[in-house]
Amino acid sequence: MSQEKWYKDGLRFDCTQCGKCCGGAPGYCWVSEDEIHALAERMGMEVEAFRRRYTRVIKKRGVSLQEKANYDCIFFDKKVGCTVYEHRPKQCRTWPFWESNVRDRDSWTLESQSCPGMDKGTLHPVEEIEASIADDGLAR
Repeated sequence: MSQEKWYKDGLRFDCTQCGKCCGGAPGYCWVSEDEIHALAERMGMEVEAFRRRYTRVIKKRGVSLQEKANYDCIFFDKKVGCTVYEHRPKQCRTWPFWESNVRDRDSWTLESQSCPGMDKGTLHPVEEIEASIADDGLAR
């Protein structure tokens, strides 16, 4: 018998594009080959030129977007938000429905203290949350 999820009634979230999950500390924004191709097209660049300018290889882990000197994502602009929002990587699209954030109510509550979109807006059903967790774009 499976244990009932604490978020069985769903969770509320709407992205405000505040950027709090887009930087401020060192980290990784993992991108797949398909995402690299889509972003390169969005930027009007050849794939290899995009790769050289905007990505970095993390040995034995994968490919991440570059960060600015202040650790913000290379595509985050404090004045407008994500400059590639419609083409953002899966890791970004599945936020905040990552296993680390929904493993228990305390983890969700802690993260929601820095994310103004959590616990507000659209109600996401448990099935959608589970699908995000299963395919969140995070390298493991």
